[in-house]
Amino acid sequence: MSVFEIIKITKLNHEYFTADKLVMTDLEGKPNSLLTDLLRDVVTKIEILLDFEQLDSTQEVITALKGVTPLPDDVLDEYTKILDQSVVGVNFVSKRSELEIVYR
Repeated sequence: MSVFEIIKITKLNHEYFTADKLVMTDLEGKPNSLLTDLLRDVVTKIEILLDFEQLDSTQEVITALKGVTPLPDDVLDEYTKILDQSVVGVNFVSKRSELEIVYR
């Protein structure tokens, strides 16, 4: 599964996880701040500008963002990479209500 698929199907109390509750971690459980910041940036833009319920793929997200923002192609390329990143697991951190997305 990809990061997009994980954030699309995972909810807490019937609500999508907000950007500040998503963390990218490696196989050892160490958070990756660069990937987390990138993911939070794109998810924040989705939360503000788009209707996540209407989006079914990374390409739909990028196409929709192109239509409503002046983001340069290199930024959109990075958004595509993070949303398409393969996921090997997820971990819910209950005391912080965070979703750790584990990548290889």
